[in-house]
Amino acid sequence: MKWNRQQYIDLMSFGDFERPMFCELFGPLIGLPEEWKAQGASQEEIDMIGFDWDYVPYVDCGATLGAFGTPPIEVLQEDEDYRIERDHLGRTTKLCKKTATIPLPMDYPVSKPEDWQRLKQYFVFSEDRIDQQAVEKAIELQKSGVVVRAEMPGAWDILRELMGEERACLAMFDWPDLVNDIFATITDTCTKCLQLVTDKLVVDQLYAHEDMAGKAGPMVGPGQVVEYFKPYYLAVWEVLSANGTKLFNQDSDGDMRLLLDAFMECGVNVMHPFEPNAGMDIVEARKKYGNKLAMLGGIDKFVLFKSKEDIRKELEYKMQPMMLQGGGIVFAIDHRIPNGVPLENYRYYVSLGREILGLPPLDQSQKGWGRMAF
Repeated sequence: MKWNRQQYIDLMSFGDFERPMFCELFGPLIGLPEEWKAQGASQEEIDMIGFDWDYVPYVDCGATLGAFGTPPIEVLQEDEDYRIERDHLGRTTKLCKKTATIPLPMDYPVSKPEDWQRLKQYFVFSEDRIDQQAVEKAIELQKSGVVVRAEMPGAWDILRELMGEERACLAMFDWPDLVNDIFATITDTCTKCLQLVTDKLVVDQLYAHEDMAGKAGPMVGPGQVVEYFKPYYLAVWEVLSANGTKLFNQDSDGDMRLLLDAFMECGVNVMHPFEPNAGMDIVEARKKYGNKLAMLGGIDKFVLFKSKEDIRKELEYKMQPMMLQGGGIVFAIDHRIPNGVPLENYRYYVSLGREILGLPPLDQSQKGWGRMAF
């Protein structure tokens, strides 16, 4: 079912809502469509529209808040397996085309504080960052029910992009002036750009990509979040929330439990994908935070490898009555559908989830799917 912006905002801000939302956040990993085709999947199932997932369309607000005016990507080497590029930040990256969609950096542009001065020009404010045609398009699409979002650079994400994970961690202790200057620069850019945008429209959702944790926990502690990230996050959020924005959605894989309170102090009120395999539990989070934190995801993707009894147990726990009251939840598996998931199990998961949530059975005349991780 295609939702409109007001339905989505009402659900995720714990307002009035018509029914639960059941969706696919990211879609299949590379290789799974071929596996499913061999198991008899229809083209509509391979394209994900055959499951009639709930989704809400979205559009960017028209402001570029990250790197801007960078050199074009240069392909250095490519064959049927790999592509090696020099990216917009000057990093050498390598993409394994048969297994991945995101290239991995092989080096990083900031290895000492002076390197930032060369790149800083790509992060400073300029009115050219506002695409007026895109803003007007967002205004019109919003009238038809499309969610308007703004994507700010993630705080951890920008440090990692510039320095790599190890150096980014050390920089907050070794080079605090550098880290503060990076955040001062992107704070100035984001707030000025979004103030110009909000003079013309209401941004429905602020989005920050972080991916700053694994099974063992996050890459930084709450102290670093409060000291370095919070001023940046709050400055951006205050511009938007003062102009009607209700949702601040952070994307991070892994075990974020140690940082949930700190990021909520930063304004975050929506998080995804809540990976159970890393210890994240949407039921426990709901008990602790109530209507202060909305969530997307939370259903263990790895249960799809197991028996139907295991799938039922997972869904009955995650979709228990407490979770259906008050809104603030989009039910979905906690990341991409893994390779090796049997088509029969996935079909069962979809049908059982709809049954538990009180949704009508699949209607083959209804076709819909849209990436919800935004």
